[in-house]
Amino acid sequence: MYKTIKILIVCLVITSCSSSRNAFKKSFSLKETALIMNSDSLKPMRVYKINNINDSLLLRKKSAYIKPNSKDLVLKTFINRLYATVRNSSSLGVGIAAPQVGILKNIIWVQRFDKEEFPFEVYLNPKIVSYSEKKQTVKEGCLSIPNRSETLDSRSLSITIDYDTMNSEHKTETVSGFTSVIFQHEIDHLNGILYLDHLKKDIKNTGP
Repeated sequence: MYKTIKILIVCLVITSCSSSRNAFKKSFSLKETALIMNSDSLKPMRVYKINNINDSLLLRKKSAYIKPNSKDLVLKTFINRLYATVRNSSSLGVGIAAPQVGILKNIIWVQRFDKEEFPFEVYLNPKIVSYSEKKQTVKEGCLSIPNRSETLDSRSLSITIDYDTMNSEHKTETVSGFTSVIFQHEIDHLNGILYLDHLKKDIKNTGP
């Protein structure tokens, strides 16, 4: 009996260790972890730009699911550094996506102009589940596309999004106006899409 219990305990320990390793694998690669943890959580990260060939190739890749975990030190550090990047004096953006600093994970920060005091909020695994047919015309720029902005006519006026919080809550929300444009812009980044792609479509649609 004692021998059987001992074997069961060993099996549980092995399973637990294996699960921990798998959970780590679902978070960040070793390369991503090194990039995130090479400085403290208050230091901005380098913004990837399309005028750099290697940066441009990464910005065109799709990001992956990130497991919400409020106790994950690497995840918390990355979220803080991503926020520090978008609020850095050399950036001062209204939103940012993880690929823009070289991390291919589904994480974005968005400034909520539809809320009191315009807070910044972080979203994990955001997806747009519906778009309004009504569009809005808005001028867009991008931290990854320096010294350029364009007016787009293709952004939906209202969208419904699904996302996860750091506390593993799954939520659905409808967003409209300029804040919805920020969400559309940042979620595009997670799919390897830049706002210039929409500009090309706008030009094509208005052509002869």
